[in-house]
Amino acid sequence: MSTRSTHPWRFFRAGGFDQVKLETGADLLNLDQLDQKLWVALACPTTGLEFDPKTAALIDTDKDGRMRAPEVIAAAKWAGAMLKNPNDLVKGGDSLPLAAISDATPEGKQLLASAVQILANLGKSESPNISLADASDANKIFVNTTLNGDGIIIAESATDDATKAVINDMAACLGTVPDRSGKPGIDQVKADLFFTEAAAFNEWNKKAEADAANLLPAGPATATAAAAVKAIKTKVDDFFGRCRLAAFDPRTVALLNRKEEEYLPIAAKDMSLTAAEVAGFPLALVAAGKALPLKSGINPAHAAAVAALYANAVKPLLGEKSELTETDWTTLLAKLGPFECWTAGKAGAAVEKLGLPRVREILAGKAKENIAALIAKDKALEPEATSIANVEKLCRFVRDLHTLCINFVNFKDLYDGGEPAIFQCGTLYLDQRSCTLCLTVEDVGKHASMAGLAGAYLAYCDCVRRGTGEKMSIVAIFSQGDDDNLMVGRNGVFYDRKGRDYDATITKILSNPISLRQAFWSPYKKLVRMIDEQIAKRAAAADGDATAKLAKAAEAAANVDKAKKEEAKKVDVGAVAAMGVAFGALSAALAGILGLFKGIAPWQFPLFLMVLMLVISGPSLILAYMKLRRRNLGPILDANGWAVNAKAKVNVPFGTSLTGIAKLPPGSTVDISDRYAEKSAAWPKVLLCLFVIWWIYAFASDMGILWRLTKNWETPLGNPPAALTTPGSKPAPPAAANLPTEAVAPAAAPAK
Repeated sequence: MSTRSTHPWRFFRAGGFDQVKLETGADLLNLDQLDQKLWVALACPTTGLEFDPKTAALIDTDKDGRMRAPEVIAAAKWAGAMLKNPNDLVKGGDSLPLAAISDATPEGKQLLASAVQILANLGKSESPNISLADASDANKIFVNTTLNGDGIIIAESATDDATKAVINDMAACLGTVPDRSGKPGIDQVKADLFFTEAAAFNEWNKKAEADAANLLPAGPATATAAAAVKAIKTKVDDFFGRCRLAAFDPRTVALLNRKEEEYLPIAAKDMSLTAAEVAGFPLALVAAGKALPLKSGINPAHAAAVAALYANAVKPLLGEKSELTETDWTTLLAKLGPFECWTAGKAGAAVEKLGLPRVREILAGKAKENIAALIAKDKALEPEATSIANVEKLCRFVRDLHTLCINFVNFKDLYDGGEPAIFQCGTLYLDQRSCTLCLTVEDVGKHASMAGLAGAYLAYCDCVRRGTGEKMSIVAIFSQGDDDNLMVGRNGVFYDRKGRDYDATITKILSNPISLRQAFWSPYKKLVRMIDEQIAKRAAAADGDATAKLAKAAEAAANVDKAKKEEAKKVDVGAVAAMGVAFGALSAALAGILGLFKGIAPWQFPLFLMVLMLVISGPSLILAYMKLRRRNLGPILDANGWAVNAKAKVNVPFGTSLTGIAKLPPGSTVDISDRYAEKSAAWPKVLLCLFVIWWIYAFASDMGILWRLTKNWETPLGNPPAALTTPGSKPAPPAAANLPTEAVAPAAAPAK
């Protein structure tokens, strides 16, 4: 793609970077001239968005489940070429005027004709506009058509009954595929397969007819005979095997016929008519060289199978017999062996259900040529049918393409505060806040591993609609307020873009700074939590100790008559000395700490505490400031399959707009009388007032302000300004300074 653009682009700044404006159809048509480094995104998934999935599938020409920059460019080029005025792409709407379709090209002319045909098929010939609903209802458009350019024919496509019957036979043997009208039909692939199977089935049967004496010893009933032999073959082989073993060693006869003990569990209960309980026993009583009886003495579990063997195989192939010797059995298998081999090589089984006469009737006729001609005739209409499908495509692009571009090429919808972006799935209400930047998530663990790089406070929620059972997982960004009441397990309500409500429960949190205010108080909140935890642990331990002491006291009271008086313990001199050393160390440490405040005026202590608080909160503030500056939407979207190409920052002002805080509506009044309100004590307010008065007094006294105000008093208050004092001297009394010079008497000379 060329990066040299002749199109006059306009940009706007949002999210800390420049984004291209897409205000006209010309802007969309010239996207191929816009350097892709200036695109906000280069790819996004076709699902999981508030964007029509059918439109996304039309843009996704390679069907990989992602819309990419070249595909967006191609869609804009094609749609612009089909319109007289490309600005219609920016206007949008569900309805497209027929007059807006360009007929300057053969494709455009065909598309316009197809739009007119659609309206005619729907009974709207007089309508000047075609809506997306009209263009997308293919069943109605093609409902009365038999040839519609999709290469699929239905029975009604044929003009003669013979061809219609063959099409129905194909459908019965191989199934159908739906054509554009939604009716079941067949395509060229199924037609070729049918005639291939029919020819193979015919050739396979010809082999049997050419060698009928060998392959079909029982004539048409050979298949039935083979099935009867196959059903009982395992048990017959087992019987003759046991007889051979009995001939080898007569001692095994009793074991081969099963012991009497094995019949006891069967005889003790009601046996079924088929005697399935003895199905595993021999077919008949075993003896050396014994033949298999065919009419009596058969294991009742297999009597029916032996009867079928006699009627369908033995009698037709070996003649009338009351028993079957092992030699007879071998002869029977040998006669059916060629049939079994021929059957194993069966071909054309897909059309076997039609029967050989029907298959040969179809092959003898001209059904193959007629069906091929019908399919070719249908395919010849493909350009017209494709053009009909392109009418829907154009209607969708007119409605949706600009929306995609302002959420793909730029993020206008996200930053302008109007319509939500296509990746915003709804609003989460939780902890007196509303979070509008919510995204659907398929795999929370996988998403969190990437989204954690965004530097934002993320809460993953499972959302369920109890009435319908619908479920979804979302991630919400909290960008205002604090995290004091945000924890796994908290419940809220999520509203999707259609206004449907879900029960939302937090399942995972990625904690990051929400605001500088939260960061400032974070160290103190952690300290309070630690103190609370330690107090709880100590209280629990103390409660345990008290319980143990009570139990010990109760035990001592119960055994008071057996207890011995203990001698008073002597004072441990070493312990006293250790306590003295510890007290001295603590005193020295306290003196050292107080020495740090030497030379600090009393009024400066509150300022010192404020500086100390700033020092404590400073690292947290700096870290939060850095993270808030780096807060970025890119990793959150990348974790959802996007390819974000820019640093889509979520700075403090923008983040504040994404999370709403509960506020009273303008013009509201509040009745502050609360019958359950806790009564506040007056002494904290009194102490605060006294502290403020003291601080003002101390400050004014130390800075000389109070002295200046009271210097005319007999005894001024506070300290004089530093300019009126020198080290080691005191200022002259203010009263003398105010007397006239004449009134001051000279000092008497000392007496000599």
